[in-house]
Amino acid sequence: MLFYFEEYEKYVEITGYRNISFQQAEHFLKEKRQQTQQAVWVQFFNANLIATQQHLYFAVLNALQAFKNKTNISKSLAMETMLYASAQRQIQRAILRLGIKQDCVDMAVVIIGEKPKEIDSVLKEISAHVGTEPDETVLELSEDKQKSIQEAFGIGAEELRAVQKGGDLQGALVDLVVEQVALLSTQL
Repeated sequence: MLFYFEEYEKYVEITGYRNISFQQAEHFLKEKRQQTQQAVWVQFFNANLIATQQHLYFAVLNALQAFKNKTNISKSLAMETMLYASAQRQIQRAILRLGIKQDCVDMAVVIIGEKPKEIDSVLKEISAHVGTEPDETVLELSEDKQKSIQEAFGIGAEELRAVQKGGDLQGALVDLVVEQVALLSTQL
């Protein structure tokens, strides 16, 4: 889904892919990073650890704000988004937590740019490279995915129950992950 962050004058595509090959995704990223003038930033995530589209939306929002305030940790908007999405201040830890790995077959994608046409072009390139069309359902929560996210973000059952409203366990999990994303900017 394409979003427009008016304050930052950036468009953001948040989507995903199912049944991709790690090598294809890694090769695409290496090619993109070698391009000297980058007007579009791309970041891939292990979709099994993404707590819905909302998780990545707030990670991008915080990354854009960090660049605006000159409080960014990394030099790249894509990597800053990874840091926020993972709620980690260290790049290596962020990649270990949410980056795609050899056994990753479901991938979440964030594409950030100034023009929707450029974002669409990159999205088409990714689709061609991985051999499949985007599938946003990969961002939805399932029971297995929920357990993996809880473990990765250190969210216990008691904390989840404390935040839970009206039996909405998944909503509580998303809220807690988004809270960790937001709290990253307050850490020194």
